[in-house]
Amino acid sequence: MSAGIERPSRAQAEEAVRTLIRWAGDDPDREGLRDTPGRVVRAYEEFFSGYAEDPVKVLERTFTEVDGYDEMIVMNDIRFESHCEHHMAPIIGKAHIGYLPDRRVVGISKLARLVDIYARRLQIQEKMTVQIADTLMQVLRPKGVAVVLEAAHQCMTTRGVHKPGVTLVTSRMVGIFRTNSDTRREFLEIARVRGTSVPDFT
Repeated sequence: MSAGIERPSRAQAEEAVRTLIRWAGDDPDREGLRDTPGRVVRAYEEFFSGYAEDPVKVLERTFTEVDGYDEMIVMNDIRFESHCEHHMAPIIGKAHIGYLPDRRVVGISKLARLVDIYARRLQIQEKMTVQIADTLMQVLRPKGVAVVLEAAHQCMTTRGVHKPGVTLVTSRMVGIFRTNSDTRREFLEIARVRGTSVPDFT
């Protein structure tokens, strides 16, 4: 929960859904919709569960016994479901994460959990990309972090411009991934990110 935000009660949340049903032009008391407010609130608890989790704590347990491993660590195709903060429409995509460790590594499941924590909040993809990369950099203190997100946004596929099949690609390169084009290229090749160029940050 964001600081300073007073969370409404479940009853208030369900009444808000009833109001939206009436605004849409239907009767929230008819049989097919009678239980819908409760279902929607329970779904929202799952959709936005990331507000109740601390991403830093998820990464705090690290390992140093890696027998001197000092090469890139990359996890590909981490599926995520999020919701855009402008229309609250679904964002469905996948994340590719890489980092070059400096003595410490984190359990691989923690990378997926980190993505989920930030995805399960109202988001824009650009901000989510930065949050994932910067949190990894802050906690692990590696030599560098690379994050690429690819996602379809239903706010533009099911409404507005109605452009299905469009994918938004965002990236965040920190440390050696930003300063060394060879390291950046190696990550993008391992991650198999289609259509992503290798920008020159130097």
